[in-house]
Amino acid sequence: MRISFAGLVAVLALAGAAQAQDAAEGAGLYANFCAVCHGVDGRGQGVMTEVLTVAPADLTALGRGEEFPTLRVVRQIDGRDPLLAHGGEMPLFGMWFEGDGADVAMAGPGGQPMLVSRAIADLVAYLREIQS
Repeated sequence: MRISFAGLVAVLALAGAAQAQDAAEGAGLYANFCAVCHGVDGRGQGVMTEVLTVAPADLTALGRGEEFPTLRVVRQIDGRDPLLAHGGEMPLFGMWFEGDGADVAMAGPGGQPMLVSRAIADLVAYLREIQS
């Protein structure tokens, strides 16, 4: 069986992507940055809910009935697709998700590799785990 150089690079990138995501690290990030609004269980019932003008999303239902929306989730976390409730980029802690410049690859739509900060990759891995 012959494999092209580009095919080998893609396989290695996706293999690295699988190893780059750490759901346990993502759970810690979620607890520190997201749970106050989205709730400890991710269902949108955090302690800040009563003072928000837009109800937090139920993060356990992101992929309900369809493929997990990786690109949409990444774009909301990193601020490229701002949410009204977040006032633009993630408030107060957006810089924590920028990373240290050492981006990691993760599978995006259709399996296409995309580069994100390690923190975002870990948080997305955790959000995938809590889907109901």
